[in-house]
Amino acid sequence: MINRRTLIAADLHPSNTALYADPALVEGVDYGRRHRRQPVDDRSPRSPTASVRTTVIAPHGGGIESGTSELCLAVAGHHPADLTPTPAAGPVYDYWMFEGLRSSDNRALHVTSNHCDDTVVRAMCSDSLNVLSLHGCTTATAGLEAGARAVLVGGLNSGLRQYLMEEFAAAGIRAVNVSGGEEFAGTDPENICNRSLLRMGAQLELTAELRTAMFTPGRHTRADAGASTLPLFWSFTTAVRTAIQRLEATQPVP
Repeated sequence: MINRRTLIAADLHPSNTALYADPALVEGVDYGRRHRRQPVDDRSPRSPTASVRTTVIAPHGGGIESGTSELCLAVAGHHPADLTPTPAAGPVYDYWMFEGLRSSDNRALHVTSNHCDDTVVRAMCSDSLNVLSLHGCTTATAGLEAGARAVLVGGLNSGLRQYLMEEFAAAGIRAVNVSGGEEFAGTDPENICNRSLLRMGAQLELTAELRTAMFTPGRHTRADAGASTLPLFWSFTTAVRTAIQRLEATQPVP
């Protein structure tokens, strides 16, 4: 049996704070951070848009876990090529991502989700009812057969997990509902996906094969990945957005 823990390299930095303080790293050269908070109508204390329902994050975007930045933007309702609202009718969600910008060795910038302490993303998550976190993995670390195009569904929000599983099934996308004992279950309360107002969220781990199949071959780079998306990318995005909207429909207005 594969011991997945032995296949996952240890992080060089124990937290985002430690990474930002590393004098050998330069923001804008080695790594970048992007986020957007949607405008809210605060003219009335009873405004239904005064509180954030859902935030989408990619803690290991750019070259760390390729494809997750583009998926983060698309799930949040922005086309990854030019950030136009997609679909035009919305809805749009808040988003945050940490991205590796190097031409190689981006894995050295990985900080595990349990130790993600970026002050912006923690503030955004703590102000949101729901948090969805997007990640990439390999089939080996996921314990799947070589070449598997699959997504592992985790996190403490069982309702969102169930909706995600149902929507992936409807879209013909292989999904694995991971249990509390699994490496990618995302059930630790310290995991950034679970730092929402409700103290629970969802985490998606996409195998490299699934992510690669979402982009035109040979164009899956930071420079042009957003403009080279294939139908599978949008089927996945639609499934996730539908699951989020189903969850939000069951929640009372904050």
